[in-house]
Amino acid sequence: MARDFNKLVGDQVVVFDGAMGTRLYDLGVYLNRCFDELNLSASSLVEDVHRSYVDIGVDVIETNTFGANAIKLRKHGLGDKLDRINETGALLAREAAGESVLVAGAIGPLGVRIEPWGPTAVEEAAEMFAAQAAALERGGVDLFSVETFFDMPEIEAAVRGVRSVSKLPIVAQITLEDDGTSLEGVSPEVFGPQLAALPVDAVGVNCSVGPAAMMEAVEKLVVAVDLPVIAQPNAGKPRVVENRNLYLCSPEYMATFAARFIAAGARIVGGCCGTTPDHLAAIRRAVRAAAPMQARTRPPRIEIPGDRAGKQTPAVPMAERSRFAARLAEGRFPVSVEMLPPRGVELEKCFKGGARLRDAGIDVINIPDGPRASARVSPMAMAVRLERELGIETLIHYCCRDRNLLGMQSDLLGAHILGLRNVLIITGDPPKLGDYPDATAVFDVDSIGLTNMVQRLNHGVDVGGNLIGETTSFCFGVGVNPGMLDLEREISRLEWKVEAGAEFAISQPVFDVEQFLSFKEKIAHLDVPILAGIWPLASYNNAEFMNNEVPGVHVPDPILERMRKTGSGDSARNEGIAIAREMLVALLPHIQGAQIAAPFGRYRTAVEVARAVPEDRRGN
Repeated sequence: MARDFNKLVGDQVVVFDGAMGTRLYDLGVYLNRCFDELNLSASSLVEDVHRSYVDIGVDVIETNTFGANAIKLRKHGLGDKLDRINETGALLAREAAGESVLVAGAIGPLGVRIEPWGPTAVEEAAEMFAAQAAALERGGVDLFSVETFFDMPEIEAAVRGVRSVSKLPIVAQITLEDDGTSLEGVSPEVFGPQLAALPVDAVGVNCSVGPAAMMEAVEKLVVAVDLPVIAQPNAGKPRVVENRNLYLCSPEYMATFAARFIAAGARIVGGCCGTTPDHLAAIRRAVRAAAPMQARTRPPRIEIPGDRAGKQTPAVPMAERSRFAARLAEGRFPVSVEMLPPRGVELEKCFKGGARLRDAGIDVINIPDGPRASARVSPMAMAVRLERELGIETLIHYCCRDRNLLGMQSDLLGAHILGLRNVLIITGDPPKLGDYPDATAVFDVDSIGLTNMVQRLNHGVDVGGNLIGETTSFCFGVGVNPGMLDLEREISRLEWKVEAGAEFAISQPVFDVEQFLSFKEKIAHLDVPILAGIWPLASYNNAEFMNNEVPGVHVPDPILERMRKTGSGDSARNEGIAIAREMLVALLPHIQGAQIAAPFGRYRTAVEVARAVPEDRRGN
């Protein structure tokens, strides 16, 4: 028979199969295995799972290829087997399906962030999805199931990639939170029409939640889109029983909700994690019992209200966001001084140092976030106290190392509510560089992705594309390293950051003026203010440390020799101040501001260096 998915959906409610990964786990496959590779090494086991669904009468089975993309396979050392794993996966499903059941090529997320949140380009992602889809089609699939995505740019790349190599039908599915929104907080009324605008044949939701949590999302999708809607819930949330993850929803419970999905207007139902042939047999019976309802009148389509689907709001003008931002916008050379957060809760020294800096006319206190992967007081908490009690503005570093994207959004919205406006976005040092080498890092996105997020918040849009009402008004910048060994890559990343919306950049400490000026020439095409990092050396040992252990910092031999001759103590500190002032004066025609370090908490040293900036340049 001709296998026509769209005709089948037009004629009846279609039943997809259930879980593959959790079925293989139940059959004794360890979680550390690459389940997709089992197509090659345990093909009979995979085919048995397929046949167990075919035997109970499902209409569509999915290939065992959910994670068979280039990035995930490379993690298992299987990158060179991508074509074989996908083609074989399709052939196994095709053999089990026979002529009466359709085969859907399963394609899941890459497992990395793509732009605008990560360094993987949309085109690169689309090419990887295309490679997987081409292999699946060669193996004989009838359609594709692009499933369990949460990031709209990535699912768009997946659909684009599949469509670039195939004309077969595509089912596109987003995964959900318990509240019925996507993992990025986007409601079905919003992501449904976005999915339906892609060249796909059906849209819906799958995985992560059980049927009850999925019900409301299905009801909203059915009235928000004109395409067939698919629902594939998990068999509830997994429970740990005797060290095994078990899904406890009964087949009868799943079947009850399948009937409710159909009554709401879904045209395709099935199961995801934890569902078994028993669950699907019960769902199949529910579909047959619901057959008389299938021709019911479709509910009227709703339009997304303007406040949910409107355009981005213009950002607050730069000069109105903060005093620091105004100085940048007006070309008045802001001066920042760095203040490390303490390791404990005592802030008295910070208050005394902050008062000294305020009284000396320093514009902003720059507060690092876990510098060199150390555990210190939160920059946000410290900044709030300094601003409220001293009246001086702060520039908080915000590090990508320790939080996922949604946690970052939550933190920054909170920072804005607390009155903080100036943010320096950094990727962060890995934990192994710091005091706690066994600590784990998150790195959900890097500084480029976070810059994109803050830019969106400044236009009233969150990471999921939802309008948030009043915009944030952050003045946000990024770090840059003029002395990086791979300077081409560093410039490329700065270009990405500026494209993402970065409004200024702060450099690593500069000791080599010629090196900095060469870098400036290479970024002349970028319209971004540069604040040069200035570090008053405290001793010869400090100079050696900066030269050898701080990536991208080069202390020229003449400066090292000057510091060596001065010995230690006050004479060394005075020489370090003199060198820092010389650096600052030499750089003045080429920079738009300065960030001055205060080594070992010596804020008087930073003030002495700052006095090298002429009053007419400061514009006070």
